[in-house]
Amino acid sequence: MLDIKLIREQPDHVRERLAARGAGDEAKISEVLNLDDQRRKALVEVEQLKAERNKVSKEIGALMGQKKLEEAEAKKKQTRDIGDRITVLDKQVAEVEAARDAILLRLPNLPHTKVALGKSAAENPTVRTWGNKPAFSAKPKSHVELCEQLKLVDFARGAKLSGSGFLLYTNWGARLERALIQFLLDLHTTEHGYTEVAPPYIIGRECMVGVGQFPKFEDQAYAVQEGLDKDTMGKLYLLPTAEAPVANIHRDEILKETQLPIRYCAYSPCFRAEAGAAGLGTRGMIRVHQFDKVELIKLVKPEDGYAELDKMVGNAERVLQLLGLHYKVIQLCTGDMGFASAMTFDIEVWAPGQDQYLEVSSCSNCEDFQARRMNLRFKTEAGENKFPHILNGSGTALARLFVALIETHQQPDGSIYIPEPLRPYLKADKIPA
Repeated sequence: MLDIKLIREQPDHVRERLAARGAGDEAKISEVLNLDDQRRKALVEVEQLKAERNKVSKEIGALMGQKKLEEAEAKKKQTRDIGDRITVLDKQVAEVEAARDAILLRLPNLPHTKVALGKSAAENPTVRTWGNKPAFSAKPKSHVELCEQLKLVDFARGAKLSGSGFLLYTNWGARLERALIQFLLDLHTTEHGYTEVAPPYIIGRECMVGVGQFPKFEDQAYAVQEGLDKDTMGKLYLLPTAEAPVANIHRDEILKETQLPIRYCAYSPCFRAEAGAAGLGTRGMIRVHQFDKVELIKLVKPEDGYAELDKMVGNAERVLQLLGLHYKVIQLCTGDMGFASAMTFDIEVWAPGQDQYLEVSSCSNCEDFQARRMNLRFKTEAGENKFPHILNGSGTALARLFVALIETHQQPDGSIYIPEPLRPYLKADKIPA
């Protein structure tokens, strides 16, 4: 959530940064300021009335002591009238505040001034590339062909079980998926300094609001109903990413400054409804409703936010380097950034069978945007309560990592070469033809 104090003091700056996103949200700032002004004026009147009521109450005591009962009764009526007015104003404050906050919850984060201006993904600048596109003596097979020939994924039966957009990993495919998850977790905990957590996969609505998934993207979530109790629908949701529960671990807490930075990593399946999304009706693993991911989360002091973002991107890049996969790092422009992000870097891995790059990691600094939504603070050594920066990143996402791995390392004899760092987990140096 945006800082209402910043909106009051620098409304033109807030409008300018929102306008950079190109979604028209800057037009809502005037309404926010109008509602906020109504709220503040009502609060001032309430305080004045309370002071007046206290004064009159003292006068009543004095009048009662002087046996001036008729005058005392008149003053009592005056305090009742003041109380009635305060009740009306309190209700007005609550209603106006709710209306203001409803708008604030739907306003995206302000892009950092160093984020490239642009309207769409076509304007995302490339920061760097690593490795080279692999060469093949013949046209490389797609992951669909490889999965069917080697029986790694049963697309038809996955769709039979749950509909389009769901996968059934089989035999070597299931083993490879499990090996990749374990490899990612071990890498980030042993080499990159993250603490592993295992969050619940069904989470409360507050978690979704806290990270900015709700209310804006509620139509993309899977809501859960408990048995036949329809009243429970909309209280719990399947997590869209481990970011939602893990970033909320310290919601409504005040941490000690010495506890920061906190670095968590977590594996979870991810569930994305994305009703009507293009590509979900086709076979393959590029766009699915359920996929696995190892997520990285950091809670850091504001002055460390962007240095920690660079490190997070490097942590995700290390995955692809160890697996021998060509990739590029891009910075998302203002028009392509996520709702909660102030700056985002995407890592796109080359998938030769698709003849295209696939996003496997998105690393963002949300600054204090999420911390404000979840009321997460830390107390400085000077005793000041401040909001930390919250960072999130994919470290990395499957199934696209799976796709790039098998397409890149396919061999002429039909087998799949397994990079050396992954062999202890798969307990094989290749997937046989």
